[in-house]
Amino acid sequence: MSQTSLRVRQRRAGAVIEEKGLLPAISEYEGENHLTTTCVVHFMYHDDGAGKHHLREVTIAAIPNGILQDRYNPTPDDGIWLVGRNAPSRGEDFRARLGFAKLRKKAAWRAQAITYNEETNTSAGSWRS
Repeated sequence: MSQTSLRVRQRRAGAVIEEKGLLPAISEYEGENHLTTTCVVHFMYHDDGAGKHHLREVTIAAIPNGILQDRYNPTPDDGIWLVGRNAPSRGEDFRARLGFAKLRKKAAWRAQAITYNEETNTSAGSWRS
């Protein structure tokens, strides 16, 4: 939650959750206003079974600014978030995960993947829907 200005609206165990992101939608630096922007980079590896991990794909995503709440997460049933790996029963802070496929459905340009083929030493960008 420390990396977004959006609210997370979702259902967890049948209950509606609404958690405010901890970043402001507009940040002020040296007397000027700037839109808060968050980018996420997700690395996907393949385990070859011999204890080596090989890079297969990198996904780069731009999390929308909180001003765009009504477009990207207007209701608990219409959003871009997945349930996070936190345990409230153990006093852990609320967490949510960005759903790349959900984000792509709303705006494909916000989540792009670059695949890498180690055998041919080539990479390629791709749009996914």
